[in-house]
Amino acid sequence: MNVSDFNYELPEELIAQDPLLKRSDSRLMVVHRDTGEIEHKIFSDVIDYLNPGDCLVINDTKVIPARLMGVKEDTGAVIEILLLKNKGDNVWETLVKPGKKMKPGAVVTFGDGILKGEVLEVVEDGNRLIKFTYDGIWEEILDSLGEMPLPPYITHKLLDKDRYQTVYAKNSGSAAAPTAGLHFTEELLKKIEDKGVKIARLTLHVGLGTFRPVKVETIEEHHMHSEFYMISDECAEIVNETKKNGGRIISVGTTSTRTLESAANDDGTLKPCSGWTNIFIYPGYKFKCVDSLITNFHLPESTLIMLVSAFYDREKVLEAYKIAVEEKYRFFSFGDASMFI
Repeated sequence: MNVSDFNYELPEELIAQDPLLKRSDSRLMVVHRDTGEIEHKIFSDVIDYLNPGDCLVINDTKVIPARLMGVKEDTGAVIEILLLKNKGDNVWETLVKPGKKMKPGAVVTFGDGILKGEVLEVVEDGNRLIKFTYDGIWEEILDSLGEMPLPPYITHKLLDKDRYQTVYAKNSGSAAAPTAGLHFTEELLKKIEDKGVKIARLTLHVGLGTFRPVKVETIEEHHMHSEFYMISDECAEIVNETKKNGGRIISVGTTSTRTLESAANDDGTLKPCSGWTNIFIYPGYKFKCVDSLITNFHLPESTLIMLVSAFYDREKVLEAYKIAVEEKYRFFSFGDASMFI
Protein backbone atom coordinates (compact mmCIF):
# COMPACT_ATOMS: atom_id res chain seq x y z
CA MET A 1 0.00 0.00 0.00
CA ASN A 2 1.14 3.56 -0.68
CA VAL A 3 1.64 6.10 2.09
CA SER A 4 -0.58 8.49 0.09
CA ASP A 5 -3.50 6.08 0.66
CA PHE A 6 -3.65 7.45 4.21
CA ASN A 7 -3.78 11.14 3.36
CA TYR A 8 -6.67 13.48 4.16
CA GLU A 9 -7.31 17.23 4.10
CA LEU A 10 -7.10 19.00 7.46
CA PRO A 11 -7.61 22.74 7.91
CA GLU A 12 -4.82 24.11 10.10
CA GLU A 13 -7.27 25.78 12.48
CA LEU A 14 -8.49 22.34 13.63
CA ILE A 15 -5.09 21.44 15.11
CA ALA A 16 -5.61 21.86 18.86
CA GLN A 17 -2.99 24.20 20.31
CA ASP A 18 -4.07 24.09 23.95
CA PRO A 19 -5.66 21.50 26.24
CA LEU A 20 -9.22 22.10 27.42
CA LEU A 21 -9.78 23.33 30.97
CA LYS A 22 -11.33 19.97 31.91
CA ARG A 23 -9.86 16.84 30.38
CA SER A 24 -13.09 14.86 29.99
CA ASP A 25 -14.94 17.75 28.28
CA SER A 26 -13.30 16.90 24.97
CA ARG A 27 -15.51 15.42 22.28
CA LEU A 28 -15.78 11.72 21.49
CA MET A 29 -16.63 10.25 18.11
CA VAL A 30 -17.99 6.73 18.61
CA VAL A 31 -17.65 4.48 15.56
CA HIS A 32 -19.62 1.23 15.52
CA ARG A 33 -17.56 -1.13 13.38
CA ASP A 34 -20.39 -3.63 12.85
CA THR A 35 -22.94 -1.13 11.48
CA GLY A 36 -20.79 1.86 10.46
CA GLU A 37 -22.95 4.12 12.66
CA ILE A 38 -21.16 7.21 14.02
CA GLU A 39 -22.22 9.01 17.21
CA HIS A 40 -21.00 12.38 18.49
CA LYS A 41 -20.55 12.48 22.26
CA ILE A 42 -18.55 14.09 25.07
CA PHE A 43 -15.58 12.07 26.35
CA SER A 44 -17.13 11.53 29.79
CA ASP A 45 -19.85 9.54 27.94
CA VAL A 46 -17.23 6.85 27.26
CA ILE A 47 -18.49 5.06 30.37
CA ASP A 48 -21.75 4.29 28.53
CA TYR A 49 -19.80 2.14 26.05
CA LEU A 50 -17.98 0.12 28.72
CA ASN A 51 -19.66 -2.93 30.23
CA PRO A 52 -19.15 -4.67 33.58
CA GLY A 53 -16.54 -7.37 33.01
CA ASP A 54 -14.66 -5.36 30.35
CA CYS A 55 -11.03 -4.37 30.82
CA LEU A 56 -9.67 -0.90 30.08
CA VAL A 57 -5.93 -0.99 29.35
CA ILE A 58 -3.96 2.20 30.00
CA ASN A 59 -0.30 3.16 29.50
CA ASP A 60 1.13 4.58 32.74
CA THR A 61 4.33 5.96 31.21
CA LYS A 62 5.39 9.42 32.35
CA VAL A 63 6.79 12.05 29.98
CA ILE A 64 10.13 13.44 31.07
CA PRO A 65 11.01 17.11 30.38
CA ALA A 66 13.27 15.80 27.63
CA ARG A 67 14.12 19.02 25.74
CA LEU A 68 17.32 20.62 26.99
CA MET A 69 18.81 23.91 25.78
CA GLY A 70 22.56 24.30 26.29
CA VAL A 71 25.71 25.83 24.84
CA LYS A 72 28.67 24.18 23.15
CA GLU A 73 31.55 24.56 25.57
CA ASP A 74 34.22 25.67 23.09
CA THR A 75 32.19 28.03 20.89
CA GLY A 76 29.18 29.11 22.96
CA ALA A 77 26.81 28.02 20.16
CA VAL A 78 23.25 27.30 21.31
CA ILE A 79 22.47 23.58 21.15
CA GLU A 80 19.10 21.84 21.59
CA ILE A 81 19.16 18.25 22.83
CA LEU A 82 16.15 15.94 22.94
CA LEU A 83 16.48 12.86 25.13
CA LEU A 84 15.20 9.79 23.27
CA LYS A 85 16.37 6.60 24.99
CA ASN A 86 18.07 5.92 28.30
CA LYS A 87 20.94 3.55 27.53
CA GLY A 88 22.06 3.27 31.18
CA ASP A 89 25.08 4.63 33.06
CA ASN A 90 23.95 8.25 32.37
CA VAL A 91 24.19 7.68 28.60
CA TRP A 92 21.23 8.73 26.44
CA GLU A 93 20.48 8.43 22.76
CA THR A 94 19.59 11.97 21.73
CA LEU A 95 18.45 14.14 18.84
CA VAL A 96 20.77 17.16 18.57
CA LYS A 97 20.08 20.45 16.74
CA PRO A 98 22.17 21.65 15.02
CA GLY A 99 23.96 18.32 14.85
CA LYS A 100 26.68 18.77 12.24
CA LYS A 101 29.28 20.25 14.56
CA MET A 102 28.44 17.94 17.47
CA LYS A 103 31.10 15.35 16.76
CA PRO A 104 32.40 12.78 19.32
CA GLY A 105 34.20 14.63 22.09
CA ALA A 106 32.06 17.78 21.83
CA VAL A 107 30.78 19.00 25.22
CA VAL A 108 27.54 20.88 25.94
CA THR A 109 26.81 22.65 29.23
CA PHE A 110 23.36 23.38 30.65
CA GLY A 111 22.24 25.71 33.42
CA ASP A 112 25.62 27.36 34.07
CA GLY A 113 27.36 24.01 34.31
CA ILE A 114 24.87 22.20 36.58
CA LEU A 115 24.72 19.57 33.84
CA LYS A 116 27.24 18.65 31.16
CA GLY A 117 26.98 16.25 28.23
CA GLU A 118 29.74 14.78 26.07
CA VAL A 119 29.04 13.27 22.65
CA LEU A 120 30.33 9.67 22.60
CA GLU A 121 29.33 8.61 19.10
CA VAL A 122 26.97 9.19 16.19
CA VAL A 123 24.42 6.39 15.72
CA GLU A 124 21.43 5.56 13.48
CA ASP A 125 19.62 8.51 11.84
CA GLY A 126 22.35 10.91 12.97
CA ASN A 127 21.32 10.62 16.61
CA ARG A 128 24.07 11.11 19.21
CA LEU A 129 24.95 9.04 22.25
CA ILE A 130 25.67 11.56 25.01
CA LYS A 131 27.07 10.84 28.47
CA PHE A 132 25.84 13.26 31.12
CA THR A 133 27.69 14.32 34.26
CA TYR A 134 26.14 16.22 37.18
CA ASP A 135 25.99 16.52 40.97
CA GLY A 136 22.67 15.69 42.59
CA ILE A 137 19.57 13.78 41.52
CA TRP A 138 19.02 13.33 37.77
CA GLU A 139 15.22 13.68 37.95
CA GLU A 140 15.46 16.94 39.90
CA ILE A 141 18.07 18.40 37.52
CA LEU A 142 15.96 17.43 34.50
CA ASP A 143 12.87 18.91 36.10
CA SER A 144 14.63 22.24 36.69
CA LEU A 145 16.36 22.49 33.29
CA GLY A 146 14.19 20.54 30.86
CA GLU A 147 11.05 21.44 28.91
CA MET A 148 8.22 19.20 27.78
CA PRO A 149 8.97 18.06 24.21
CA LEU A 150 5.69 19.10 22.58
CA PRO A 151 5.09 18.00 18.97
CA PRO A 152 6.14 20.56 16.30
CA TYR A 153 2.54 21.26 15.26
CA ILE A 154 1.86 22.75 18.74
CA THR A 155 3.18 26.29 18.61
CA HIS A 156 1.65 27.62 21.85
CA LYS A 157 3.67 27.43 25.07
CA LEU A 158 2.30 24.91 27.56
CA LEU A 159 1.46 26.77 30.78
CA ASP A 160 0.96 23.68 32.94
CA LYS A 161 3.41 20.77 32.45
CA ASP A 162 0.93 18.34 34.01
CA ARG A 163 -1.50 18.81 31.12
CA TYR A 164 0.90 16.86 28.90
CA GLN A 165 0.75 13.97 31.40
CA THR A 166 -2.06 11.51 32.03
CA VAL A 167 -3.49 11.61 35.56
CA TYR A 168 -2.14 8.07 36.03
CA ALA A 169 1.39 8.72 34.72
CA LYS A 170 3.84 6.82 36.93
CA ASN A 171 6.92 5.35 35.20
CA SER A 172 9.24 8.03 33.80
CA GLY A 173 10.76 7.51 30.37
CA SER A 174 8.65 8.89 27.51
CA ALA A 175 9.65 11.57 25.02
CA ALA A 176 5.96 12.09 24.15
CA ALA A 177 2.64 11.56 25.93
CA PRO A 178 0.27 8.67 25.25
CA THR A 179 -2.30 11.27 24.28
CA ALA A 180 -5.48 9.14 24.22
CA GLY A 181 -5.13 8.93 27.99
CA LEU A 182 -5.12 12.71 28.46
CA HIS A 183 -8.95 12.73 28.40
CA PHE A 184 -9.36 10.69 31.58
CA THR A 185 -9.85 12.31 35.00
CA GLU A 186 -9.43 10.48 38.31
CA GLU A 187 -13.17 10.95 38.87
CA LEU A 188 -14.05 9.32 35.53
CA LEU A 189 -11.68 6.40 36.14
CA LYS A 190 -13.30 5.79 39.54
CA LYS A 191 -16.78 5.77 37.97
CA ILE A 192 -15.53 3.28 35.38
CA GLU A 193 -14.15 0.99 38.09
CA ASP A 194 -17.35 1.35 40.15
CA LYS A 195 -19.28 0.14 37.11
CA GLY A 196 -17.38 -3.15 37.25
CA VAL A 197 -14.79 -2.45 34.55
CA LYS A 198 -11.27 -3.61 35.41
CA ILE A 199 -8.36 -1.25 34.71
CA ALA A 200 -5.06 -2.83 33.65
CA ARG A 201 -1.89 -0.73 33.62
CA LEU A 202 1.06 -1.41 31.34
CA THR A 203 4.03 0.74 30.36
CA LEU A 204 5.40 1.69 26.96
CA HIS A 205 7.91 4.52 26.87
CA VAL A 206 6.90 6.50 23.80
CA GLY A 207 9.78 7.48 21.53
CA LEU A 208 9.68 10.07 18.78
CA GLY A 209 9.97 7.30 16.18
CA THR A 210 6.22 6.79 16.58
CA PHE A 211 5.62 10.27 15.19
CA ARG A 212 8.35 10.45 12.57
CA PRO A 213 7.01 10.87 9.04
CA VAL A 214 6.96 7.81 6.82
CA LYS A 215 9.56 8.66 4.20
CA VAL A 216 9.15 5.63 1.93
CA GLU A 217 6.55 5.39 -0.82
CA THR A 218 5.10 2.00 0.13
CA ILE A 219 4.32 1.41 3.80
CA GLU A 220 5.76 -2.12 3.80
CA GLU A 221 9.24 -0.58 3.46
CA HIS A 222 8.87 1.55 6.62
CA HIS A 223 10.87 0.54 9.69
CA MET A 224 9.56 1.48 13.15
CA HIS A 225 11.97 2.55 15.88
CA SER A 226 11.96 0.32 18.94
CA GLU A 227 10.36 1.33 22.24
CA PHE A 228 10.65 -0.26 25.68
CA TYR A 229 7.59 -1.85 27.30
CA MET A 230 6.69 -3.65 30.53
CA ILE A 231 3.71 -5.87 31.34
CA SER A 232 3.34 -6.73 35.02
CA ASP A 233 1.95 -9.91 36.58
CA GLU A 234 -1.15 -7.96 37.59
CA CYS A 235 -1.76 -6.53 34.12
CA ALA A 236 -1.41 -9.96 32.46
CA GLU A 237 -3.70 -11.52 35.07
CA ILE A 238 -6.46 -8.91 34.59
CA VAL A 239 -6.34 -9.18 30.78
CA ASN A 240 -6.33 -13.00 30.84
CA GLU A 241 -9.17 -13.16 33.35
CA THR A 242 -11.22 -10.73 31.23
CA LYS A 243 -10.64 -12.84 28.10
CA LYS A 244 -11.54 -16.03 29.95
CA ASN A 245 -14.83 -14.54 31.18
CA GLY A 246 -15.84 -13.15 27.79
CA GLY A 247 -15.17 -9.48 28.50
CA ARG A 248 -13.65 -7.05 26.00
CA ILE A 249 -10.14 -5.64 26.04
CA ILE A 250 -10.50 -1.91 25.42
CA SER A 251 -7.15 -0.33 24.62
CA VAL A 252 -6.54 3.32 25.42
CA GLY A 253 -4.29 4.61 22.66
CA THR A 254 -2.05 3.25 19.96
CA THR A 255 0.78 2.78 22.49
CA SER A 256 -1.26 0.42 24.67
CA THR A 257 -2.42 -1.35 21.51
CA ARG A 258 1.11 -1.87 20.18
CA THR A 259 2.22 -3.18 23.57
CA LEU A 260 -0.65 -5.64 23.90
CA GLU A 261 -0.22 -6.91 20.36
CA SER A 262 3.57 -7.21 20.79
CA ALA A 263 3.25 -9.32 23.92
CA ALA A 264 0.09 -11.34 23.18
CA ASN A 265 0.07 -15.05 22.49
CA ASP A 266 -1.85 -16.29 19.45
CA ASP A 267 -4.98 -16.74 21.62
CA GLY A 268 -4.77 -13.13 22.85
CA THR A 269 -3.57 -13.99 26.34
CA LEU A 270 -0.59 -12.26 27.94
CA LYS A 271 2.34 -13.30 30.07
CA PRO A 272 4.28 -10.87 32.27
CA CYS A 273 7.25 -9.61 30.26
CA SER A 274 9.35 -6.63 29.28
CA GLY A 275 11.45 -5.80 26.26
CA TRP A 276 11.69 -3.69 23.11
CA THR A 277 9.10 -3.60 20.36
CA ASN A 278 9.20 -2.20 16.85
CA ILE A 279 5.85 -3.66 15.83
CA PHE A 280 4.31 -1.84 12.85
CA ILE A 281 0.55 -2.38 12.57
CA TYR A 282 -1.04 -1.54 9.22
CA PRO A 283 -3.99 -2.91 7.18
CA GLY A 284 -3.83 -6.66 6.85
CA TYR A 285 -2.70 -7.14 10.46
CA LYS A 286 -4.83 -9.60 12.49
CA PHE A 287 -5.42 -8.37 16.03
CA LYS A 288 -4.92 -10.97 18.74
CA CYS A 289 -5.79 -9.15 21.95
CA VAL A 290 -7.53 -5.79 21.44
CA ASP A 291 -11.32 -5.69 20.98
CA SER A 292 -11.97 -1.95 21.10
CA LEU A 293 -9.79 1.14 20.64
CA ILE A 294 -9.92 4.63 22.15
CA THR A 295 -7.58 7.03 20.37
CA ASN A 296 -7.11 10.62 19.21
CA PHE A 297 -7.27 11.89 15.61
CA HIS A 298 -3.89 11.36 13.98
CA LEU A 299 -1.70 13.05 11.39
CA PRO A 300 -2.26 12.27 7.69
CA GLU A 301 0.06 9.54 6.35
CA SER A 302 1.25 8.64 9.89
CA THR A 303 1.86 5.13 11.24
CA LEU A 304 -0.87 5.90 13.80
CA ILE A 305 -3.66 6.39 11.25
CA MET A 306 -2.37 3.20 9.58
CA LEU A 307 -2.87 1.34 12.88
CA VAL A 308 -6.43 2.68 13.22
CA SER A 309 -7.09 1.66 9.59
CA ALA A 310 -5.86 -1.84 10.40
CA PHE A 311 -8.29 -2.01 13.32
CA TYR A 312 -11.29 -0.94 11.24
CA ASP A 313 -11.16 -0.23 7.51
CA ARG A 314 -9.01 2.31 5.71
CA GLU A 315 -11.76 3.88 3.58
CA LYS A 316 -14.21 3.99 6.49
CA VAL A 317 -11.59 5.52 8.80
CA LEU A 318 -10.88 8.24 6.22
CA GLU A 319 -14.62 8.82 5.88
CA ALA A 320 -14.88 9.17 9.69
CA TYR A 321 -12.01 11.67 9.62
CA LYS A 322 -13.78 13.62 6.88
CA ILE A 323 -16.87 13.80 9.10
CA ALA A 324 -14.68 14.87 12.03
CA VAL A 325 -13.34 17.74 9.91
CA GLU A 326 -16.87 18.75 8.87
CA GLU A 327 -18.01 18.63 12.52
CA LYS A 328 -14.95 20.68 13.52
CA TYR A 329 -13.45 18.19 15.92
CA ARG A 330 -10.07 19.21 17.40
CA PHE A 331 -7.14 17.17 16.08
CA PHE A 332 -3.88 15.64 17.33
CA SER A 333 -2.29 15.60 20.83
CA PHE A 334 -4.53 18.12 22.63
CA GLY A 335 -7.52 17.34 20.43
CA ASP A 336 -10.65 15.21 20.71
CA ALA A 337 -10.98 11.42 20.83
CA SER A 338 -12.53 8.60 18.85
CA MET A 339 -13.68 5.17 20.00
CA PHE A 340 -13.92 2.19 17.68
CA ILE A 341 -16.19 -0.51 19.12
